[in-house]
Amino acid sequence: MRRSYLIFFLMIFATGAAAQDEAALTFGKDGFMAGRSVTQAAERLDDLFMAGETVTSRAPISGSAHLAGRRVTIIGDLGGDLYAAGMDVAVDGAVTGDATLAGYDLRVAAVGGDLRASGSSVTMTGPVGGYALLAGETVRLDSIIAGDVRLSARKVTFGDGARIDGQLILYEDEPGALDVPERVIPADRLDRRPIEAWDGDTRALRPFSWAGFILRYLGGLVVVAALAALMAAVLPGPMAAMRRRILAAPLRTLWFGFLTQSAVLGMAVMFAITLIGIFISPAALLMAVLGGFLGLLIGSYAFGAGVLMLFGRGEPGTIRARVLAAVSGTTVICLIALVPVVGWIVALAVTLAGVGALTVRIFSPRFFVGEDLSVT
Repeated sequence: MRRSYLIFFLMIFATGAAAQDEAALTFGKDGFMAGRSVTQAAERLDDLFMAGETVTSRAPISGSAHLAGRRVTIIGDLGGDLYAAGMDVAVDGAVTGDATLAGYDLRVAAVGGDLRASGSSVTMTGPVGGYALLAGETVRLDSIIAGDVRLSARKVTFGDGARIDGQLILYEDEPGALDVPERVIPADRLDRRPIEAWDGDTRALRPFSWAGFILRYLGGLVVVAALAALMAAVLPGPMAAMRRRILAAPLRTLWFGFLTQSAVLGMAVMFAITLIGIFISPAALLMAVLGGFLGLLIGSYAFGAGVLMLFGRGEPGTIRARVLAAVSGTTVICLIALVPVVGWIVALAVTLAGVGALTVRIFSPRFFVGEDLSVT
C-alpha cells in the first residue's frame, strides 16, 4: 500500500487552504482541488487530486483519483485506479482499475481490478475482479471476489452474497477460531495461518523487478510533481515568499533547515531516553518525515522557478507559470536523485533548503527579521 501513504500527504495541503471554502485548478485534463469542503462535479476529467475535511467526487472520471480527507465519498465511476485515505471512506461508484484504501471506516462497492484495503472496519458490497488484500478489526464480505484473498481480522462476517472463487488465506490470532461457511469457499481452498505470518507473507506478494521499480518510481514522481503544483497554485503568496527567500539566501535557508531537522530528530531521541515520553517519539519522527516531504516540494518549486528565471523567464506570476515551475523543478530534482552518491546529496540540500524556508515562514527567527521578501 505504498501509494496510500503518498496520498496521506494530500491532507496536509487542505490545512493551507483552510481559510478558503474551495481552491480548484484544472491543468490539461487533470483536476486539483483543496479546501474545507470540496466537491468535484466537472465532466470529462482524466486524473483527479483532492484534499480537504470533506471530499466528494460526484462526476465520473476517465483516469485515476487520489483523494484524502476526514470524510471521503466517491459517487461517480472511475475509469482508472483509486487511491484514497481518510477517517471515513465510502466508494459507491464503480472502479474499473485497482483500489487502494486506508482509513478507519471503509465501504467499497465494485472494483474491476485488485483491492487493497486497511482500516478498523472494512465492508465490501460489490464484486472484485482481481485479488483482495484486506486488514481490519472487523471485515464484512457481501460480494463475489474472483481472485485470491488474504485477510487479517479479529471478526469476519460473511453476507448472503459472499463468495471467493480463488484461495482464501486467513490470518488469525488463533487459527481455526473464525467461522468460514462452506458456501463462501470450500475447505480445500482455505488456508489458516497465525497472525504473526501476515507481515512476511504480504511483503512477498510481489517479487522485485526493474520494470516494476521504474513504474513505481515514475508514478511517485508524477504524484510528487502534482502535489508541488497544487501547493504553488493554491498558496501562491506563501510559496512565492519562500521561493524568494531560498533564491536570495540558499546557504542560509539550507543551514536553518539542517538545524530544524536536527532539532526535531534530536527531540525524538530525547523523548525516548526519558521513557515517559517514548510514546511521543513517533510523533516527532512523523513530524520530521512530513517536514522533509514539504521541504522537498517547496525546495523543488524554488529550484524550478530559479532555472526558468535563469533562462530569461520572469518570476512565476500566473497559475500556469507556477505549475510549470513546480513540475519542472520536482521532475529535475527527482531525476538527479537517481545519480549515485551525488544525486541524493543534491536532493537532500534542496529538501533542507525548503525546510528552512518553511521554518522561517512559520516562526520568523530574529536574525531573519528585517528582510523584505514579501509578495507585492
